[in-house]
Amino acid sequence: MTQYLIEREIAGAGDMSEQALRDASKHSNSVLARMSPEIQWVHSYVAGDKIYCIYNAPSEQLIREHAEKSGFPANKITPVSAVIDPSTANE
Repeated sequence: MTQYLIEREIAGAGDMSEQALRDASKHSNSVLARMSPEIQWVHSYVAGDKIYCIYNAPSEQLIREHAEKSGFPANKITPVSAVIDPSTANE
C-alpha cells in the first residue's frame, strides 16, 4: 500500500482549539468508517494555515474521495517515496 502526504490549506488551522481538532478528527474517522478499509489515516501535523496528513491507501483517487466526502480539502497529494530519520545515517 502506498503512503501519501496530503497538504490541506485551512485558514487558521494552527489556531484551532483542542475541541475543534477533536471534532475534525471525529468527522474524518466517521467518513473513513464508511469507506474502504484500505484507506487509513496515520497522523497529521497542524502548522500555520495548513494541515499535513499522512495516509495509507491503494490509490490517490481514494484520498480524493475521502476529501470530497469529509469536506476537508486535499490541495496537494504526494506519494511518499521514503521515510528517513537520524537512524538512517547508521550503516
